[in-house]
Amino acid sequence: MIDATLLLSVVLVALSGDTPAPGASLGVASVPNLRDVGGYTTRDGSVVRRGVAYRSDQLNPIAPDDMKKLALLGLKNDFDLRTAEERQAHPDELPPGVNNVWLNVIADDKGASPAELAKLLSNPKATNEALVGGRAAAEVVKTYRKFITLPSANASFRKLFVELGEKNQVPSLYHCTLGKDRTGWASAALLTLLGVSEDQVYADYMRSNEYILPAYKLYIDRVVAAGGDPSILQDVLCVKAKYLRASFDELDIQYGSFEAYFDEGLGIDRAGQQRLRERFLEEK
Repeated sequence: MIDATLLLSVVLVALSGDTPAPGASLGVASVPNLRDVGGYTTRDGSVVRRGVAYRSDQLNPIAPDDMKKLALLGLKNDFDLRTAEERQAHPDELPPGVNNVWLNVIADDKGASPAELAKLLSNPKATNEALVGGRAAAEVVKTYRKFITLPSANASFRKLFVELGEKNQVPSLYHCTLGKDRTGWASAALLTLLGVSEDQVYADYMRSNEYILPAYKLYIDRVVAAGGDPSILQDVLCVKAKYLRASFDELDIQYGSFEAYFDEGLGIDRAGQQRLRERFLEEK
């Protein structure tokens, strides 16, 4: 039998040419924000296993050679955190045999959907009028608070984390459109539960800027050339520490502790939390 650690090393080298640093892109051009959740060292000295869960931006379009790289991950599940409109516009393209699971995190949000925001951004004048003066950033902050308060968010994140705790459901991948907001909170919550330090959690979150902004540079330049406000684009397309802090702050308001959020908000009791730790953590 092939050693699992050796097999994972072969896969990582095949994807990126070397074992990437924790939080680094796997170098799949069609999915620039595709990253292994693992590799981080926790406060007690354990290590988050690589090859258990991956996070990414949308899986469409996927170049043929990149599809071969995705197949090397041996995924069992693809957890799609997007809305129906996002899925319809860019349905996931997956290797054969991968189970597609839809978890609409913001189904209960009555505000503007990501698809509606994308349409708005295509009209620079309307965007400038609607989101001038920091309104874009304020709306993003509201959305991050809703990751904690929306019933659909709690149900979606519960399903995601329960499945990731099951041996026969991994390796799996979860994603939204850009892989930075819904996916960013999922990753931050998971790493925090596993005992990764706050500094590392935020650093992992902020790395989305390294991969999303270059991928969308032509789009950003085109919108700015058409009169779009670059600060609004930055607020919408970038991640900012204050966005993630909004989720953590709302969690404290609603539940008082991180364990209580998992227990009461997500319905994952201490035994379920421990299963996640056992699935993801190994000795250094």
